[in-house]
Amino acid sequence: MQGLRRYALPGDGDGGIRLELTPSAASPLAIDVAESTETRLRRLTSENPVIIFARSACCMCHVMKRLLSAVGVHPTVIELEEDEIAALNRAAAPALYIGGACVGGLESVVALHLNNSLVPKLVEVGVVSEGIYIS
Repeated sequence: MQGLRRYALPGDGDGGIRLELTPSAASPLAIDVAESTETRLRRLTSENPVIIFARSACCMCHVMKRLLSAVGVHPTVIELEEDEIAALNRAAAPALYIGGACVGGLESVVALHLNNSLVPKLVEVGVVSEGIYIS
């Protein structure tokens, strides 16, 4: 079984938190060690309407989080190891998933935002209310 620890991220103006799974016999949370990386990534994208897969201390991830925060969204952020990033079928991180579908990296997200397509995607999955954000 695994326990869940929550840490406030120092210097993170987004109010972000970091969650770490640690061994604990009393925890209801568990990680299926037989679950493949690909299966785990598919499960995470299906369980979270907006999720960023990133490298630790990635500046592009920070920019992506700030952009999403500006439109009222606080995504789930999962930091991956290099071999796990390869399982995303992408050469780089961060990778943003909205509603289980890969939107792309930072350039794709900024392009969606600039052509006013990002917020409608977020409205579609129910993380932003229509009319609350004015671009």
